[in-house]
Amino acid sequence: MHTIDIPQSVIDRVVRHRGREHVYEDLDARRTALIVIDMQNAFMMPGVAHVLCHAARDIVPAINRLAQATRAAGGTVVWVKNTFGTPSLQSWPVFHAMTGPERTKVRIETMAEGAIGHALWADLEVQASDLIVQKDRYSAFVEGASPLAGILRERAIDTLLVTGTVTNVCCDSTARDAMMQNFRAVMITDANAAHTDEEHNAALIAFYLAFGDIMSTDFAIQCLQRSSERVGTRLEQDLS
Repeated sequence: MHTIDIPQSVIDRVVRHRGREHVYEDLDARRTALIVIDMQNAFMMPGVAHVLCHAARDIVPAINRLAQATRAAGGTVVWVKNTFGTPSLQSWPVFHAMTGPERTKVRIETMAEGAIGHALWADLEVQASDLIVQKDRYSAFVEGASPLAGILRERAIDTLLVTGTVTNVCCDSTARDAMMQNFRAVMITDANAAHTDEEHNAALIAFYLAFGDIMSTDFAIQCLQRSSERVGTRLEQDLS
């Protein structure tokens, strides 16, 4: 597990600018989606992964807890799968030129739809009611990368709890672009995984200062439960 290290000076700056430590703690669970990024064999399974992130396996229990709490509170769970195939050679040549032909070949073989690497990690508790969305860029919100933004808006979802791997690449890119697309974005500190603690914390700090909120799994679940309780109280009042 990562050692989370958010300096008090960073928290103080956030409070000074926004008035409180967690600007999205009063979320509406019914308008909230848990977004799980790239928790696939291609990043998690030794011998299969083209880029192995060891810490990704450590966050599976936290993601499962969040998924259960999100569903229970009336929210939506979305599993986002990184997908690469030969069409990306034409649509994203800058990326492939940067990574080189050997790594490009391995990435496409590993991340192609139907490949073992493309599958979600087996210990993730995916339910039939959940959504599965494919993306072909680091960010799921870059134009043309995935249908995620439209799907969320159709469901009147405005708040996103972002989890997955790796923190400072696909997760951070997705969370930042979500904010740019006018979603309220939260990165879950202990349900994202990077290659090092330094990379993980740097991404969280930069995101927290300028793009959105950060919460622990426990705190996010408390927020979801409080929202569900508020809805229950209003229903009781309406019926009385």
